[in-house]
Amino acid sequence: MSNARSPQAPYEVIRWSEEGLSLLDQTRLPWSVEHIAVRDLASACEAITTMRVRGAPAIGITAAYALAQEARRLSSQSVDDARQGLAQAAERLAATRPTAVNLRWAVARVLAATEHASDSAVLAHLATEAAQEMHAEQIEADRRMAALGAPLLEDGAQTVITHCNTGPLATGGLGTALGVIIEGHRQGRVRDVLVDETRPRWQGARLTSWELQQHGVPHDVIADGAAAGLITPRGVRAAFVGADRIAANGDTANKVGTFGLALACRYHGVPFYVVAPRSTVDLATPSGRAIVIEERDEDEVLSAGGTRLAAPGAHAVNPAFDVTPAELITAIVTEAGVLRPPYAPALREAITGRSG
Repeated sequence: MSNARSPQAPYEVIRWSEEGLSLLDQTRLPWSVEHIAVRDLASACEAITTMRVRGAPAIGITAAYALAQEARRLSSQSVDDARQGLAQAAERLAATRPTAVNLRWAVARVLAATEHASDSAVLAHLATEAAQEMHAEQIEADRRMAALGAPLLEDGAQTVITHCNTGPLATGGLGTALGVIIEGHRQGRVRDVLVDETRPRWQGARLTSWELQQHGVPHDVIADGAAAGLITPRGVRAAFVGADRIAANGDTANKVGTFGLALACRYHGVPFYVVAPRSTVDLATPSGRAIVIEERDEDEVLSAGGTRLAAPGAHAVNPAFDVTPAELITAIVTEAGVLRPPYAPALREAITGRSG
């Protein structure tokens, strides 16, 4: 099977071939478009940790391909040794980013697919097959979410707002929330987009703006703190954001600043939509209080582009995510459908097929 690729994305984010795995280095955007070779497990972990690849679905797919590559490396060993080595690699990968559930889901799926391999060569084949299946499924899930989410904008071309980056860069397909926006623009439902800059790593200013340019969608980048005050003057009709983990009750962890945008939307009476694949739903996490929030290096807040912003000796708190309570979310769009409150039974049915 060759590279899985969304025909609607004019750039490849994750490449897989006989030579191995390569990634579009998102730390280089928007200044240059460069693919980096991921040659071994250490470079895969580094790429995830340093956010060369980011976005919960893309992280999961990358980890799956990294395991497939590791399984190839182990193919000369006995099947028991290869299986043990793959499990150790999975734990290393799973530890790189603690908040996004897709990462652990993906490595667990690869391990499950290889559980009954008869020899190490078969194990490598099964690991590769599982990773490619996940990538192809994500592309189809993105297409389905875009088709389901765009009709939520019913009354002609509208202004929408988004936070962080949720396009092809975040999934390896069409994207989640940004996929809905791109499809909405194609259908004439989206006129323009307000893009939160998304401090401290500027995913909105660097990545979302770049992606919207690639797809020809008009937009303006705004400071995160300007969002609440611009919703009414700019006539924002809806907010679309992604998710890194959705708890069983609908509480949603996403890039820090999402909670504040949800509060602003509630005040202004603007629908607030979360768009995420079912792999982001974690029924084992009862509520947002149980979600581990990743704390990143304080220098991301204290500096920008290598230039110190804060006073000498100042310190910072740098949570990578926050949790938006379910009661602030108008609907959750997954490939299984548009889910409405109460979310606990809706999410359970979307994941298990059972409402009880």
